[in-house]
Amino acid sequence: MKINLAATILSIFLLISQSACNQQVKKMKLNTLTPEEQAVILHKATERPFTGEYENNFAKGTYVCKQCDAPLYRSEDKFDAHCGWPSFDDEISGAVKRIPDADGRRTEIVCNNCGAHLGHVFLNEGFTPKNTRFCVNSISLKFIPAKDMKQENNTHETAYFASGCFWGTQYHFMKAAGVISTTVGYMGGHTQKPTYKEVCTGETGHAETTEVVFDNTKTSYENMVKLYFETHDFTQVGGQGPDIGDQYRSVIFYTSEAQKQIAEKYVRILTDKGYKVATILQKAPEFWKAEDYHQEYYEKKNGTPYCHIYRKIF
Repeated sequence: MKINLAATILSIFLLISQSACNQQVKKMKLNTLTPEEQAVILHKATERPFTGEYENNFAKGTYVCKQCDAPLYRSEDKFDAHCGWPSFDDEISGAVKRIPDADGRRTEIVCNNCGAHLGHVFLNEGFTPKNTRFCVNSISLKFIPAKDMKQENNTHETAYFASGCFWGTQYHFMKAAGVISTTVGYMGGHTQKPTYKEVCTGETGHAETTEVVFDNTKTSYENMVKLYFETHDFTQVGGQGPDIGDQYRSVIFYTSEAQKQIAEKYVRILTDKGYKVATILQKAPEFWKAEDYHQEYYEKKNGTPYCHIYRKIF
């Protein structure tokens, strides 16, 4: 009797959650789906194995949600699990939501932005060192080649900010209105695939950096830049607070001429206010994602930054 009651309560909770989610989704601008796409994305069907468009796709790029275009997975996290569906051992931080199936046997994965059904996630299978397999229906995804990412006509824009320890930088950006996802990593160095240990030596040339993907219909790059300057000491050279070293330098890595001009505008504003701005503006090179334990660090530890404190300037 207790088991049936628990199952009933869980079912009611899931229905209420789904109803709330549906109300949110209705307010979003979503792509039109074919009947086949609706069957999987809306009604949680599964496409037949070994038939999906992306099962054997290993080109460099980003996989986004078919329904809302939110970035979900990077090509470097894709691997061949020989299971018949695209498999990834990591997600773009905060992009995918896990929901236990009502039967308690599997864990469903959905787009955290719009709730689209993606597939299921499995742990401890030993395929890769991360011991995680996101088993995703190809029909739930859209692949954007790396060379086309900056040209993709959608509402998502990417920005890169370095302002000392990336734990604190991410902490503030992931809470900002209009931000879709944040990921910490390394930029601006001269070695490939740097590790945290290597970056900490100061010999790779990388800066601890936060990648911010935001919806430019809900916020703007100007808002991102203002938050960046208002959450760290942009006058400090060669570090941030007690964190000393070139890897903690203050840098805005711009991805376009428009971003560069906006960043220059706010440097001028701060200079006119009497600040001696140490922030460097640099064209964005390749971004290398940091190790899993660095992602959303303060959220996992239930803590707050020690040297990134918000103070209103603008």
